[in-house]
Amino acid sequence: NEIIDMFRQEDIVSNQERDNLKFSVFDGFSQAIYLPVFQTAGVIENVLHELERPQEEYMAGTENEIVTDDAFFGPVLSHLTMRTAVSEVWELGTFLFLQLLGPVHNDDIVAVMNLILKWSENGALYKNMKMDKVRSAMTQFVGLVNTLKGGIGRRKPASAPRVKSSKPKFARNQPQSEARPGMRRAVSAAFLQTMSKGPSESNTFSKKKDTSEVDAVILDALRDQVRDKFRNLMQSVKGLLKDTSNNPETRDILDRITFLLSKEDGFIWDDAYASDQLDDVSKKSLFKDVLSKVHGLVACHPDDVEPKSKEVHRRLTFFVNSLFMDMPDAPSIHDMFSWNVMTPYYSEDVTYTKGDLIKRSDALGVSTLLYLQTLFRADWNNFLERMKIQDDEIWGKKNLGETRTWASLRAQTLSRTVHGMMYYEKALRLLANLERLDENTTNDLMGEKFGYIVSCQVYGNMKKNQDSKAEDIENLMHRFPHLRIAYIDSIRLNRAGAAVFYSVLVKSDGNGKIQEVYRVRLPGNPVIGEGKPENQNHAMIFSRGEFVQTIDMNQEGYFEEALKMRNALQEFAKRDGPLPTTILGLREHIFTGSVSSLANYMALQETSFVTLGQRVLTKPLCIRLHYGHPDVFDKLFFITRGGISKSSKGINLSEDIFAGYNNAIRGGQVGFKEYLQVGKGRDVGMSQIYKFEAKLSQGAGEQSLSRDVYRLCHRLDFYRLLSMYFGGIGHYFSNVLTILTIYIVIYLMAILALFDLEKIGDRLITPMGTIQMLLGGLGLLQTIPLFATLGVERGWWDSLREIFYVFITGGPLHFMFHIQTKAHYMSQTILVGGAKYRATGRGFVTQHTEMDEQFRFFASSHLYLGVEIGTALILMGIFTDAGQYFGRTWSMWLASISFLASPFWFNPLTFDWSVVTSDYGKYIRWMCGSGGNASKSWDIWWTEENAYYKKLSLPSKMISVLKATLYVIMAIGIWGSDLWSFDSLLNKPTIAINLLVIVIVAAFIIGRILAATERMLSYPLRRTLGLLIAFSLIAGIIILISEDSNYLRKALAAYYGVGAICLIGLLTGVKAVKNLYFIHDLVCGHIIFVPLFIFAALQVPSYIQTWLLYKNALSSDVVISDILKYAQKSQNSSSGKEGDEDLAAQVAELRKIVQKQEQMLMNNGVASNLSTDDRNASTDAIMGLISEPAQAAPVMPRAPEVPRGPARAMSMSGLDVWGDMALGDADEDSSPYSLQQVEPPRAPQMGHAVQGFHFESPSTMPPR
Repeated sequence: NEIIDMFRQEDIVSNQERDNLKFSVFDGFSQAIYLPVFQTAGVIENVLHELERPQEEYMAGTENEIVTDDAFFGPVLSHLTMRTAVSEVWELGTFLFLQLLGPVHNDDIVAVMNLILKWSENGALYKNMKMDKVRSAMTQFVGLVNTLKGGIGRRKPASAPRVKSSKPKFARNQPQSEARPGMRRAVSAAFLQTMSKGPSESNTFSKKKDTSEVDAVILDALRDQVRDKFRNLMQSVKGLLKDTSNNPETRDILDRITFLLSKEDGFIWDDAYASDQLDDVSKKSLFKDVLSKVHGLVACHPDDVEPKSKEVHRRLTFFVNSLFMDMPDAPSIHDMFSWNVMTPYYSEDVTYTKGDLIKRSDALGVSTLLYLQTLFRADWNNFLERMKIQDDEIWGKKNLGETRTWASLRAQTLSRTVHGMMYYEKALRLLANLERLDENTTNDLMGEKFGYIVSCQVYGNMKKNQDSKAEDIENLMHRFPHLRIAYIDSIRLNRAGAAVFYSVLVKSDGNGKIQEVYRVRLPGNPVIGEGKPENQNHAMIFSRGEFVQTIDMNQEGYFEEALKMRNALQEFAKRDGPLPTTILGLREHIFTGSVSSLANYMALQETSFVTLGQRVLTKPLCIRLHYGHPDVFDKLFFITRGGISKSSKGINLSEDIFAGYNNAIRGGQVGFKEYLQVGKGRDVGMSQIYKFEAKLSQGAGEQSLSRDVYRLCHRLDFYRLLSMYFGGIGHYFSNVLTILTIYIVIYLMAILALFDLEKIGDRLITPMGTIQMLLGGLGLLQTIPLFATLGVERGWWDSLREIFYVFITGGPLHFMFHIQTKAHYMSQTILVGGAKYRATGRGFVTQHTEMDEQFRFFASSHLYLGVEIGTALILMGIFTDAGQYFGRTWSMWLASISFLASPFWFNPLTFDWSVVTSDYGKYIRWMCGSGGNASKSWDIWWTEENAYYKKLSLPSKMISVLKATLYVIMAIGIWGSDLWSFDSLLNKPTIAINLLVIVIVAAFIIGRILAATERMLSYPLRRTLGLLIAFSLIAGIIILISEDSNYLRKALAAYYGVGAICLIGLLTGVKAVKNLYFIHDLVCGHIIFVPLFIFAALQVPSYIQTWLLYKNALSSDVVISDILKYAQKSQNSSSGKEGDEDLAAQVAELRKIVQKQEQMLMNNGVASNLSTDDRNASTDAIMGLISEPAQAAPVMPRAPEVPRGPARAMSMSGLDVWGDMALGDADEDSSPYSLQQVEPPRAPQMGHAVQGFHFESPSTMPPR
């Protein structure tokens, strides 16, 4: 139940779903606990189905064809859940009848229940009742329960009983069961003993009616409906009785039911008594709880009570399954190991502010809050239900903090991580409570066994700069007293800049202030590398536990998993091999997989690595290292062997893996257990994933150059050495070799075709395209492990559907695209260096990324290679004679398409016409821009992108020289071919070719001169000359090709020849090649834009892309079109709404005050005595403000002032309407909405102009 309550606090279940999932406990009843509704819903229907089975089934094997209860009820009694459900319906249903019908019918109900219980114990139910017709009675009972369920919760009880009388003492006999030898109890009703509140008396039917006569008719729709349902139920029960003429017991039940339905002062005929009974039960929470439980038992289908959230299904399923895994026994809280959790933090989001939530960061007008509301629609509705507010109340002062927290817990923020990790403390407190430890002992153990340290490196600077993030961090410390913040503080000593550095630990003092715990002086600035490893290592001294769990900023914890942490720590006490366990790896769940298809790919990729890969690397390969969080470290082992991170700049870019290398070298052993999981967020946008893969690839390149890997490889046995290679840096080398193989194969086939070498002697090469396609299809076998894992966890059909959706949404393109990402940055790091940390960002990606930004991101690594491969494949197709072109080249075409298309396919709104035209304009402006930074000018970007060529060593430059040689060979082959050949001797051109060439060259030179001197010319002259030059170039090229097609072949050859020259120019630092690269990038951009314009004109691809891109969001009940079609709906709304938010919050508060006043007036009997003339002007003003919020509140005339001390607005009943809220003298600890004292109605003062009361405007108006 605690787990379910945590689900409710997280808003992943509603109130009704929470009630359906929890075990029920009713004080005074026979059972200690009652099964959850989701387990017993629909079971009664199964029982009825068993009771209606054919007669020959339960008569088989009976003696003399006499049916016994054992034979008839055998299937029900043998099924534990059925038997329990019947027992619960009997017991709880009896309680409902006794409470609903009241003391007048108590004797009749008890007598009927006693007889039926007696039949059940004696095995005579089938003998005395028509059990095959129970369904009719159950149908009526379900109708009664539904009516009560729908009306009791909304019923407003009367302020006073309708029947004012002293109730006679009715006999309250309870169902009794005699203990007879050999008797069995089919169901339990011992709880009815608790219903007795007086001495047992003989069964007496009292016909006295001592009530005050009610002249007026009492209107009560619920009462009439309940009566009708109850009559129908009783008639159905009568029909179940057998032999009522000869059997005295059944006759007795029939008479009692008849008397119950005809009793004049009873529930059926006495309107006032029936209404009072309904009022009475509507006030009892126990009755409502029991009614809800019974409703779930008899009236709900199993599908109706299942939680709707997939997250709830996943977490509960994993938790229950993990309890059957191989898990060490948990010691007591006193004897368990102690541990600390540590999270490195720099400057990411802590808690979303109101500005963050309402800010619209893109042209669609989509705010972060709208995105979260759409993505987590059910959670948002659950949040509103828990807070008991509406959408327009979320920005009120009372609800603002909760709204910010709700949004932050659904993003990758520090708040989400801290809340998740502090579940460890809640779990330990629950376990301590189960061990019957007192509160003081539990509090002492919390500080001893668990601690959480967030290493906020720049927290001190945030405080100095008054950054709101520092305030949010302090709020987290106040909310979680066992949270500690470690940071690096620097104090400047003199004007020369000398400073002293300290490691500082702070905590909340419990009184709303921050207390410094420790301050340790450091020998200098500890940040010598990327920052993150130093951030972890400097805070290690503040941990007090025996173990340290490292948790990253994009992770979260779960309460149900925290309950198993003390079991997991016992893994360090085990010794599976000759070496001690020093690192314990845990399973991770990627919680961002439902955002988009890209996020789903990353989730599946992480599932393969952090589950399947880690499992195999641990056993049987025994070479699992440390790949990040949430591993648990043996703190004593690591702090004496160099810490958990290495911090040298560049070489230790992937700082986590070096802890694994260090551990393996120094004799530690790594375990990996899957019975405990931690949530993890991943990148969800194309650019974010690109940066992440680039960072990992550069980190792997630096690892291959490190001495740690060198030492480890010299000490591992051969088999573990191979396992380490393929499980780590070998993966990235394999990607480099894959791309290199594609490149070599394409150019080899193209050169063979160009020089007509596709033969041995006179025999042509026989291509094996079919076999190549078959071998390529075998690559699908790599999905089998993932398919098997998903099948076990989610079901085989869901697993198959998931794999299918990955393929149809473009998954292969995505993974092939990032093969090149890894290969590019791995090879660049080894050849050039320059590895650096790339901040990927952890926000949501809903906006479209513009073409110029896409080009800057992917041109060097993907787009150039894609165009180059595509061109080579086209040339090969033109010149080849070997046949089976598609069979030989399909895989390489797929690679080229993936490099060119992936950045745009996974970019929202790429195929929207207005977006494409806008992107094209911005791309052209960027290409022609000058000055500024790389985002403003192609010139600046190109210079920065190719700066690394200056750093290349001579061996690295030779690789580029080989590539240039390849271009030259291609150019020679194309130039010497007969492609588009034209004999100028036989067909003399109309215009001299030499003249055309001179015109084209002159136009190009003049154009470059104009570009260099354009600021010196006037705008009309510049535009005119530009148009003339552009026209001359285009016309000259078209005429040249039409007059002599040989120039088309020569231009194609020149493409490769000039490419070789440009590459050599880059290596030697020749700046003139930049102009040629400009033309190349302009051509590449238009190659991409042509299909984009075509698809945008068709319109259909835009809808297909949107659906496929957000397929996971759509399948999670998210209408993504609500986001994509928002289209600045509220972007132009009046800014005055934000200014009126305080007024709206005030109106909501006043509405609640007035409602409370009205209720109190009704309870005191004042409301019915007020005449229409006795009106309160202040209350009328408030009601006018509430009822017509769109209109301005009327200006009320000010009454003559009368000296009466502090001015207050008093209502007719003496209630202080404005109260201390207006005068500002309220006690700080008291709620402004609580009514401390209610004075009796005052007599009208005759001396005033207005009869009945005197009104004065308050001297101070409420705060606005």
